[in-house]
Amino acid sequence: MAAPTTFLSAHPLPLVSYQSPLLQTRSLLSVFEEDAGTLTEYTNQLLQTMQRVYGAQNEMCLATQQLSSQLLEYEKQNFALGKGDEEVISTLQYFANVTNELNALHTELAKQLADSMVLPLIQFREKDLTEVSTLKDLFLLASNEHDLSMAKYSRLPKKKENEKLKAEIAKEVAGARRKQHLSSLQYYCALNALQYRKRTAMLDPILGYTQGQIAFLKKGYKMFSKKMDNFLESVSSMIQRVQGELDTEAEAMRITQQELLSGSDAIYTPDSDVSSPVINRNLIQKAGYLNMRSKTGLVTTTWERLYFFTQGGNLMCQHRGEVAGGLIQDLDNCSVMAVDCEDRRYCFQITSPNGKSSLILQAEGKREYEEWISAINNISRQIYLSDNPEAVAIRLNQTAQQAVTPITSFDRKLENIPQSLNSESVMPAASQNESSEKASREPELEQLIAPGTPIQFDIVLPATEFQDQNRSNRRTNPFGESDDKLDKSADEGLLLQQMFVVRFLGSMAVKTDHTNQVIFEAMRQVLAARAIHNIFRMAESHLMVTTKSIRLIDPQTQVIRISFDLENITQFAAHLENKRLVGFVVCTPEASGEESLSAYILESNTEGEKICFAISLGKEIAAAEKDPDALAQLMSSVPLSNDGKFVLLNVQSEDDHDSVTCTDGLESEA
Repeated sequence: MAAPTTFLSAHPLPLVSYQSPLLQTRSLLSVFEEDAGTLTEYTNQLLQTMQRVYGAQNEMCLATQQLSSQLLEYEKQNFALGKGDEEVISTLQYFANVTNELNALHTELAKQLADSMVLPLIQFREKDLTEVSTLKDLFLLASNEHDLSMAKYSRLPKKKENEKLKAEIAKEVAGARRKQHLSSLQYYCALNALQYRKRTAMLDPILGYTQGQIAFLKKGYKMFSKKMDNFLESVSSMIQRVQGELDTEAEAMRITQQELLSGSDAIYTPDSDVSSPVINRNLIQKAGYLNMRSKTGLVTTTWERLYFFTQGGNLMCQHRGEVAGGLIQDLDNCSVMAVDCEDRRYCFQITSPNGKSSLILQAEGKREYEEWISAINNISRQIYLSDNPEAVAIRLNQTAQQAVTPITSFDRKLENIPQSLNSESVMPAASQNESSEKASREPELEQLIAPGTPIQFDIVLPATEFQDQNRSNRRTNPFGESDDKLDKSADEGLLLQQMFVVRFLGSMAVKTDHTNQVIFEAMRQVLAARAIHNIFRMAESHLMVTTKSIRLIDPQTQVIRISFDLENITQFAAHLENKRLVGFVVCTPEASGEESLSAYILESNTEGEKICFAISLGKEIAAAEKDPDALAQLMSSVPLSNDGKFVLLNVQSEDDHDSVTCTDGLESEA
């Protein structure tokens, strides 16, 4: 039942005789105006709320459309672990199609809300409420005009009346009253009508909202209820199955974690097995954290812990937060040795083939330290390029342990090596003058090299070089400033010319040349001295082996740095473990008639056995040149080049550029 409504009187009232109806009208007018103001404020708030609902529905349309597109994007993602996602992809595609259909319903609902909810309320505000406000302004304006005309009429004189003026003012008052009466009638009618219109204005929008939602739900139920039931059941079953697999895997991981955590704390302690570490020396790839030394100034350095791993013949480094690693060192033909660096343990140095760049790293423990050195040694020999690199590494037994070997370890190593290996497996081209009796027993270290013997790290002859007036060969300046350029014409008639890329490590005086153990001891002392004094720079040279001499040549200037007659080389051998270390003993006649012995240690880009074989073949050719029959027999047993020269290292691959014959010319290596 509708509540009774109060109405304003629309009939004209006499000015004087009807005081009480006028007072009642004025009281009702203030009430109606207050009601209209409250309605206007509420209507604005309700309109804002309904516009928010409409905006949310529009946003729902855009969101569902974007959701459908995003579901289809799953198939285009390059997941690193995308195996088994086919079922998920097909399910998401189906859901994308359903979302598209649902988006069409949301779009239709948004249109209905705009037409039946928002628009009627806007029309009520703009038409009815605005009309009442406008009529109120006109009513107030007419009232003001009436007050002004009445003020003129009240100022007419009482004693001296002007009939004409009185008539004009009375006429003006009558017109103002008529105008006020008309505006008040229109204003009162609008206020009365507003009481009815506000009811419909409040009910129409919410009715449109409710009808739109009901239509949306009915269409959605009709569209999806039947065809979605079976699909949703299958998806629910799939989710339950995956959840079951997750629970099983989580339980297995929990058990594994308990087993791992129940172990001894020693597995977390760095270098816990330092006394007897289990070392795999046949690795061809390695990964783990290392500390890398970097220079920050002229004398200051910093250490940074980074993740390193090998990839083929490259050493890669990956910083924290990076997705992939970057190349930091090419390991092909590089050299690696243990070093003492800034009072840190387990440091080793990787040097490039040309010796111009080096990298110092620190391992966490002894096992990691030994395995990194072994792995880099194996990789530098390009074992990874073979068909079965693991088998090759095991067969070659590349231990590649630290280059700086303590004396006690070196002695123990010599004791463990059978006498037959010491005499036969050193180098096939070792000195042929060593008798089997001398090879069966090894001299003491003091008999090989005098204690405290100085070591020369530059390419300089021993102190006897200043007594060169009695030597057969010319004195060469050790700093490469001599005018002794390489005379190619002098080597044209030689049957053997072989060149190798080497780096000079050091030289020192020795006491005997009757055993190749003197070379091994010289290697140990030279490398140990370099590590102790932090001497890492090594000059690269070209080692030329001919039938007359061996020479170290500057690759840039072609200046002969040092030269020895081949007949003065009495002993030569390669290291048993580090195959790139090679040394030889030179016997130099003194002015007093005695002979001085010096050992020279080199690091080659290729295996030292090949250099020893070249020296041995050069000696054989020099000896056979005195006997034509012996020379012919030797030439028939060794491959020759097109110009009749001996070809060495014919077992090398074509892409091995570490040693070249002189038929290619020295310029190719310079």
